[in-house]
Amino acid sequence: MSLIMATFVTLASCFTPAPCAAATVSAPRPLRGNYTLISAQGKFELGLFSPAGSLGDRFYLGIWYKNIPVQTVVWVGNRATPLSAVASAELRVSAADGNLELVGPTRASALPVVVWSSNLSSSSMSSSPGRNTADIRDNGNLVLVDGGNSSNVLWQSFDHPTDTLVPEAWVGENKLTGEYQALTSWRNAQDPAPGMFYDTVDPNGTSEFFFMWNKSRMYFRSGIWTGRIFATATEATRTMLYNTTYVETPAYRRLTNVVYDNATITRIVLDLTGQVKVYVWVRARQSWQPFWTAPAVQCDVYKLCGAFGVCDQRSQLPCRCPPGFAPVSEEDWTLSDWSGGCRRRSRLTCTHNGSTTDGFLALPDVKLPDDSHAVGAAKSKAECESTCQNNCSCQAYAFSAGGGGCTVWHGEIRNLEQLYADSGVSGSDLHLRLSEAGLQDLGVSGTNGKKRGRTLWLVLGIPLAGVAAFGVSVILAWRILHARRRRLANEKGSSLVVYSYGDLRAATKNFSEWLGGGGFGSVYRGVLKQQKGDNRTQLQVAVKKLESLGQQGDKQFRTEVSTLGCIQHVNLVRLLGFYSSDVEKMLVYEYMPRGSLDRYLFGGGASPSWRERYNIMVGVARGLAYLHHGCHDCIIHCDIKPENILLDEDMSPRIADFGMAKLVGRDYSRALTTMRGTIGYLAPEWISGQPISAKADVYSFGMVLFELISGRRNSDGYSEVEAIGSWSSDSWTFFPVWAAGKVVEGEVAAVADPRLRGNVRPEEVERACWVACWCIQDQEAQRPTMAQVVQALEGAVQVNAPPVPRALQHLVHPARLHQSSYTLTKITHSD
Repeated sequence: MSLIMATFVTLASCFTPAPCAAATVSAPRPLRGNYTLISAQGKFELGLFSPAGSLGDRFYLGIWYKNIPVQTVVWVGNRATPLSAVASAELRVSAADGNLELVGPTRASALPVVVWSSNLSSSSMSSSPGRNTADIRDNGNLVLVDGGNSSNVLWQSFDHPTDTLVPEAWVGENKLTGEYQALTSWRNAQDPAPGMFYDTVDPNGTSEFFFMWNKSRMYFRSGIWTGRIFATATEATRTMLYNTTYVETPAYRRLTNVVYDNATITRIVLDLTGQVKVYVWVRARQSWQPFWTAPAVQCDVYKLCGAFGVCDQRSQLPCRCPPGFAPVSEEDWTLSDWSGGCRRRSRLTCTHNGSTTDGFLALPDVKLPDDSHAVGAAKSKAECESTCQNNCSCQAYAFSAGGGGCTVWHGEIRNLEQLYADSGVSGSDLHLRLSEAGLQDLGVSGTNGKKRGRTLWLVLGIPLAGVAAFGVSVILAWRILHARRRRLANEKGSSLVVYSYGDLRAATKNFSEWLGGGGFGSVYRGVLKQQKGDNRTQLQVAVKKLESLGQQGDKQFRTEVSTLGCIQHVNLVRLLGFYSSDVEKMLVYEYMPRGSLDRYLFGGGASPSWRERYNIMVGVARGLAYLHHGCHDCIIHCDIKPENILLDEDMSPRIADFGMAKLVGRDYSRALTTMRGTIGYLAPEWISGQPISAKADVYSFGMVLFELISGRRNSDGYSEVEAIGSWSSDSWTFFPVWAAGKVVEGEVAAVADPRLRGNVRPEEVERACWVACWCIQDQEAQRPTMAQVVQALEGAVQVNAPPVPRALQHLVHPARLHQSSYTLTKITHSD
């Protein structure tokens, strides 16, 4: 929540309706105290506010969304000079020079002073300055217009953005004045003064935008403008939400965004983490939801955590202090301002002659910080440590026997990042300098603490040995008693039950009730007996006997399964336990009584209603979004299809077989076996043998969407009576191509499953079709993320007609190609 709170405010209440509804500010009619201006259609409001959580003793001129219950400021005038009270404050037009100015008391002056002004240049002055007027418009732009010519805009807030960009606003450069229209983060969650992070167009004249720390250090760049998007952005971000335009003229070069649907409420914020984030207001949740972020990795932001701070991508807050350190300002850290960094709890004792009792604390698995110095003379870890210890300015060292040698750091240490062994990126051990007192506080011996440690062991060693022996005997007895029901207790918190082969053979009646199977193995229904206190219960389960695991060892398998056991989501089938031996491995899942989705769509029995189908679409999308974005590591399913979507008693979807690719090891070869995906749901890059990403799941999901809409396999024929009309009964087309054409032509009802008998919501059918078309784009970059798909299906963003993927065009029957080309052309032009 702290990432969003930077723009949440507590608004000074408006009690008098008539002044609040005022449309303009002028010299004879200033805006005083708690009074506000509201735009013509009531979208935006202008007035004084006090930041949320503050003491209410600082007030700022701001613009915020009028009808959103969570107050969200998009522009601030007097960012660095707050007012101390509002009663005597006023926003007025100066009768002398026509400037718009904010006047009121400050902490430095009890008398009203000008704390903010539009600062019109002499060339911008109007002929009748006393007649100038200001108003707030429905796009959130505060404008000051010429009193003698209302079409002449003298000043506007869109030329002076703060930390937020709303649709139709811009960032860039005014070539005539040399002024940069840039975003600058708030200082902290309660202070809108300019912070450390700055976003601006390339000063060298290119179309690229830079993200800067303290306006001096670039940590991310957008890539140049390609004519449609910036090189590092995704096509889906532009086409699903904004029409993004970069324009360069002799007067300016700037970027602006226009939303496709005016009902969509969105904003772009350079927030306290140094990331630019696109937020969308989701009415159903009454909250702002993130849509896109850059840079995507939070720890890529330069010096986010300040000196000696550690950036941790997996922690609730991005920054923490290493052991033996504390925040320089605890108050700043509670306000999401980590720039002050950390300080040692105990001061170092190194003297100028090199005498010291300081020692070192190892920080394992970290990304080594910037500004290091190599020490070639040190050939061992001991020599490296001695080199650093004998230099009072040396703050840390690292040693690698594999070729990196000895590296030391002087002065403050920046950009420390915690890494994890299961992330695929290896870290190093950094040895951070601490005083002897600091090490003792952590229970670690310093240079002079080794002897004391040995004495302590002699005093406590015998009692501890007895306790340890007793503990070992208890553990052994416990394991013997509970070997058949022991639970994993690894570092990831998994609670999977380890079953024996006999347990699962008895539960499944010797694997006699087969439920289904695929490339990963066969699934059997079973009933496990459980003892809960004095009660004996039965638990229905599905037992999967795994195949194609190759030479994977038991330890590796247990590690992978343990990771999957930590994954809990309402739209994922829950993994309960497993069995593992050298010759066979099995997984135990919760049992889904309604079976898989394919039997309802293609089995010829009772078919789901449109409401049930749409809920299944949203549920599967949420489950995949969790796998891709909500887990510690991105998990690619690799085989999304109706057979792997199970239904519970309430017809809610549960994704099965998630993480199976992780278990068996992903093979990105050209071999198209069911273990590596199912033909008909495979993304083009997979078929061509290229490495895949989470976007392969997005493609498969798009195919499943079309099947949920139509109730048929994507390659089924559509006869004259059922769909095509003018086509003969033996005609054939690929449903995604045909369906997209029908939606473009406005025949939404024709796309839906005939078994629904028209009982559908046309707007949801259209939305689902467009989302599906975006999901099956040829290029990965053009497909949305699953998080964006969820927002689109929930109606948080408007979805527009995408281009028809070229890879699908060859699937149209050759004899009918000329008949389908009209549809393809229409869809392409609609983009």
